[in-house]
Amino acid sequence: MQSLQITPKNAWLGRRAFLAALGGGAVASAVPFPSLRPSPLSLAEKPNRIEDVTTYNNYYEFGTNKKDPVVNAKSFRTDPWTLRVEGLVSKPLQLSLPEILKLAPLEERVYRFRCVEGWSAVIPWAGYSLSKLIEKAAPRSGARFVAFETYFDEGQMPLAKQGRLAFPYVEGLRLDEAMHPLTLLATGMYGEALPPQNGAPVRLIVPWKYGFKSAKSLVRIRLTNEQPATSWNLKKANEYGFYSNVNPNVPHPRWSQATERRLGELSKRPTLLFNGYEKEVAHLYRDLDLMKNF
Repeated sequence: MQSLQITPKNAWLGRRAFLAALGGGAVASAVPFPSLRPSPLSLAEKPNRIEDVTTYNNYYEFGTNKKDPVVNAKSFRTDPWTLRVEGLVSKPLQLSLPEILKLAPLEERVYRFRCVEGWSAVIPWAGYSLSKLIEKAAPRSGARFVAFETYFDEGQMPLAKQGRLAFPYVEGLRLDEAMHPLTLLATGMYGEALPPQNGAPVRLIVPWKYGFKSAKSLVRIRLTNEQPATSWNLKKANEYGFYSNVNPNVPHPRWSQATERRLGELSKRPTLLFNGYEKEVAHLYRDLDLMKNF
């Protein structure tokens, strides 16, 4: 992949003002956001406008319409925050947000993002490979899967019942997927801390999978020897598989996945196998039938 130059800090000032207007100014709490370094894992593609990805997204805890999260997450409290790493690890972790930010150098990574609903975006995330965190916890030999649990507070998220999902939201990966360099523990986007509607203060990004696999507002990461039960798979297993790799050849039961609409565009474009990351991740599924294990 071709890396992009990091955008100078003063070029982000307009975006910072926009985030503050959306309520993003509250998300970073009192924790200063560190400077970023370029990443060789970035795509040489033009990112979507920040307005595209901060005002059109899914976060069912704050409502089921695309415009709901930006409105209903404005007062979401993320300070203080604790992320636990536990389960089949030799060194369980309990990290505050400042400790998360300091665990490894933060990089800007421009990734494609593909929603299972058929829309997509290109987003400059900030963070580091999830493997840095998992390695610090020292996985034990029996660990084969990783479960991700998100924050849930009915008092802050009264609209969650509209989503008819089991909360707190849980997602999962195989351990080798979680340890892949592309799998990102994201703490920011567009050069600043994550706004609340996009999963503040820390979330998962798995760019070759459909977006619902990239759990937001993480509070617990648990290593296990069994495949974890995940929220959407529990609700509709025939529509939302455990793997959910982006695959134009496997339609969703209610629509085709062969094409997608990039936010801000009217026309559709072909969907790429593994969201265009085939060269990097196809080897993980060499012995897996992608038509059956969707």
